[in-house]
Amino acid sequence: MTRLSGHDDAWGAWHEALGSARMPHAWILAGRKGLGKGLFARAAAAQLVAEPGISQPDWAVHPDIIVLDHLPANETEAEKKAEGKPFQTKRNITIDQVRRMQARLVTRPTLGSRRAVIIDPADDLEKGAINALLKSLEEPPAGTFFLLVAHRPGRLLPTIRSRCRILRFAPLPNAEMDRILRDVSPQADGATRAAAVAAAEGSPGAALEFVEQNLGALHALMLRLIAEGDEHLALRGALAEAIGARPDRERVQATIDLARAVVAAELAGPGRDRHQRIIAAYCDLTQLGGQAPIYNFDPGLLAMEIGGLLASLAMPREAA
Repeated sequence: MTRLSGHDDAWGAWHEALGSARMPHAWILAGRKGLGKGLFARAAAAQLVAEPGISQPDWAVHPDIIVLDHLPANETEAEKKAEGKPFQTKRNITIDQVRRMQARLVTRPTLGSRRAVIIDPADDLEKGAINALLKSLEEPPAGTFFLLVAHRPGRLLPTIRSRCRILRFAPLPNAEMDRILRDVSPQADGATRAAAVAAAEGSPGAALEFVEQNLGALHALMLRLIAEGDEHLALRGALAEAIGARPDRERVQATIDLARAVVAAELAGPGRDRHQRIIAAYCDLTQLGGQAPIYNFDPGLLAMEIGGLLASLAMPREAA
């Protein structure tokens, strides 16, 4: 099974528990989105249910691995999924999905003595689904183990967290991120990889998405804005052109995320007064990122706003 690298500590903890006499019946795989927690859960589940001498199918069709994730939004999107096309999903994992899973737990595992239930991500469970899941965690059927993928584990109920062992996934170092991009996206040039690594902040899944956005030109302009300022607005005009006249929401969000990462990297430099400006710019970009999914920003005005915040770090007199 293909999996992203960088999880040696997590695998060590998992294998130690798997070989012990007291394997926890529920796990929370915690860490920011895009670190490969879902891939880890599926590979770990395949190890968990394997029985010596019994041929094991792939996790996607394994009768003893149950995966709860986002379903297609409607029948049309379900047809797209069946055809292998991109499709839109429902916002939450529903209580009906949890109840169907629980109905399967009344029977014995098919190929061995263990069954794995993956919920990816558990953050997106409906309120009713959370309460229903809690009942299964309180009284798990013999041989059933739960793997809850959580990008924001603090959103899970304390009663759920208290019944799970937490396995944390750390962001990957930049060198490892670059190696992954070279392997998975060999077509990406150095500038594109550098921008993706900067924007992703240790998340290889996010970096791969950023590679698709081709952020190299944006990254170079952002670094120039911080280094040179933009007294005559020329760089902000170039930034608007690089963003594009009609960017989709994904490109808008990627641009904001990249700008925030570039600003955060500046904290390593000297100067208390400049640090205050860096923190202020970072907070403004964070607020802008929260607004982006809600509002339809004009690309030109967005470039002026982001460019002004970046330029303010080089030119104290220029208002953000």
